[in-house]
Amino acid sequence: MKTKTARSVSSFNNELKLKGFNVFAIEADGAATRIYSRKDFYKICLTTGHSIVNYADKSFETNGTVLFFGNPHIPYSWQTMSTHYVGYTCLFSEDFLKLSAHSDSLQKSPFFKIGGTPILNISESQRTFLNTIFQKMIEEQQTEYAYKDDLIRNYIHLIIHEALKLQPSENYHTSSNAASRIAAVFLELLERQFPIESTDKPLQLKTAQDYAKNLALHINYLNRAVKEVTGKSTTTHITERISSEAKALLQHTDWTISDIAYSLGFEYPTYFNNFFKRFTGIAPTAFRATHKV
Repeated sequence: MKTKTARSVSSFNNELKLKGFNVFAIEADGAATRIYSRKDFYKICLTTGHSIVNYADKSFETNGTVLFFGNPHIPYSWQTMSTHYVGYTCLFSEDFLKLSAHSDSLQKSPFFKIGGTPILNISESQRTFLNTIFQKMIEEQQTEYAYKDDLIRNYIHLIIHEALKLQPSENYHTSSNAASRIAAVFLELLERQFPIESTDKPLQLKTAQDYAKNLALHINYLNRAVKEVTGKSTTTHITERISSEAKALLQHTDWTISDIAYSLGFEYPTYFNNFFKRFTGIAPTAFRATHKV
């Protein structure tokens, strides 16, 4: 049986997927920069410094210590403004936390859910306490303790429960150009769905309605903003990106046409064949024969 070619990912990403979590310190000089698949992992950051966080269609500016909760299904960007910037980051998959008896708290959490409040202002005493938890997680992940995964899950839940005691930040403001921000958020979320690295994890967001739901926006509002800013419809952006990914999979993997069709969200290979030929003018098998790397 032929082995399927894996898409290339960083060693950090491979380790992260294998363990389901990773905890590390972050510094302003970028020494702790990690490359990983953002579409697969939730994120909790404890950071001290001056920064601007863009989250969905809102922005938040901080000049102290904040606790940030990142949902992989909601695009966000982080701009570090200060020269001195320190803290900790914890990355974990939904499957990792699901092994906990308290996994429901993740889906119901006001920090991770769509439309939730992902940023909290942290006092000095709270920062000291949370620093200790992150440090314990970093130490624990290096040990050979048989139940360290359970212990780290408990630490993650402890951070969430401590956050539930705090008041959310009220310093949000909506982008002055709402249409531009919405379009940027949509395009970032679209890119987060790719590359397709395994047939075990097919494309989840396939229609404009899927993206609108994930961004907690009305479909008409999303379509209007994207069309206004880019000149293309939401659906056109999605189909063009799927077509581009299809070409990459045909060129750089030995997955069958059926595997590629399934990984891109097509119920039947025939649907994929028709889609690909409509956008490229050539059948997938013929494209592979002439463009295979």
